[in-house]
Amino acid sequence: MQSDLEAFFNPRSVAVVGASARKASVGGVIFRNFLKPGFKGIAYPVNPRAADVLGVKSFERITAIPGPVDLAVLAIPAGIVPKIMLDCEAKQVKAVIVISGGFKETGPEGAYLEQQVVEIAKRSGIRVIGPNCVGIYDTNTSVDTTFLPSSRMGRPGKGYISFISQSGAFAAAFLDWTTMAGIGVSRVVSFGNKADVDEIEILKYFGKDPETKVVVEYMEGLNPSTGGRYLQVAREVTKTKPVIVVKSGRTARGSAAAASHTGALAGDARLYDFAFRQGGILTAQDFEEAFDQAKTLASQPPTQGNRILIVTDAGGAGVMTVDACAARGLAVPEPPEALRRELKAHLPGYCSTNNPVDLTGDTDAKRYQTTLELLLPTPHFDAAIVVVMMQIPLLDLDIVDRLLAISRKYKKPIVTCTAGGRFTQQAARKLEEVGIPALPSPARAARAMWALVEYGRIQRDAAKRSS
Repeated sequence: MQSDLEAFFNPRSVAVVGASARKASVGGVIFRNFLKPGFKGIAYPVNPRAADVLGVKSFERITAIPGPVDLAVLAIPAGIVPKIMLDCEAKQVKAVIVISGGFKETGPEGAYLEQQVVEIAKRSGIRVIGPNCVGIYDTNTSVDTTFLPSSRMGRPGKGYISFISQSGAFAAAFLDWTTMAGIGVSRVVSFGNKADVDEIEILKYFGKDPETKVVVEYMEGLNPSTGGRYLQVAREVTKTKPVIVVKSGRTARGSAAAASHTGALAGDARLYDFAFRQGGILTAQDFEEAFDQAKTLASQPPTQGNRILIVTDAGGAGVMTVDACAARGLAVPEPPEALRRELKAHLPGYCSTNNPVDLTGDTDAKRYQTTLELLLPTPHFDAAIVVVMMQIPLLDLDIVDRLLAISRKYKKPIVTCTAGGRFTQQAARKLEEVGIPALPSPARAARAMWALVEYGRIQRDAAKRSS
């Protein structure tokens, strides 16, 4: 995949300006990241006050580095960033990530500094991410410019969810949460003030990236002059990959906070919601919902309709799931009488064969399998939410293998709801490992299913426009 952003994600050499042996320093954490075994390129520390950093020869300036430099990471005070950009220009550096804050988000003086950076970048052809960001975390190439130590922020393993964020803290929380949940990611970009590279270019890059299946974005605001182009790119990307946006600054006070955070123009939330729908973008109200949608879309196919089968071993949880589906506009149709009779022949008489199908508290995994194999393949249902209360004594972890076999055989989406403690979490983790989403409440399971239904609609609408 050729792109002028490639140097950010796959650099052959990196210079960390502000590299330090001090563990607590921003430059120290970043330089250590590039010394880890996964990174295949060359890492150069740039620090005029040190002969070496962590045993690696240090250079006074970027221009003193003997070999070429693809990527420079600047972890230095804002006031000297323009000077270092001049060195990057002289060295013919391809890409720069400015971690430092203190630019347009702070007022006129910071805005002037940022303008100097932009002018140097434009005339030299250097691409810039930032300033005021944490940069990039890439599980494919082990590029990691996040300055938060591993003891404070987890580093997730390989996966297929890529994340775009104006907020560095939000990107860090996403990485930490995915690590805790055992969910892999592909690439994460925090672009801060977007002085040069913006969400449009990153979205376009991820749209062509074979290592990305789902794109999640945290957005504070779009530039009015580029909003139309963003939606045009999104419309192309969402033909083949779901894009989920969490939009903050939805209130007057939130808009003001966004302006002081990254200098963003937050705008009217209703207009954004309308525009996102036109662009085929899924919206999430918060971090939790975006996370649930992303892992579900990364592991399950979109639905062909909105008719949901609910199978449960707890009547109350089944009722709550019906309510949650209804709140999201999902249909929960009753099985036809002929199917109910057939199902009754295979289940104890006290089981309910309505929708939700209630297998009751003495069920085992085989009863789930029988029910799903009878109902899910029929044209009456597009997907299933399977409520599995693992506290039931006859249920064991073989439920995971049975649900996986059904998912693979019938090619219809399955989302599970698993609420409980240690044993339940063990089952949930095993479900996630084989690609079956496990959500801890009926409401979250329904929201995750809604994402599959809505993305299915988006794909069908795109196909109609193309035909």
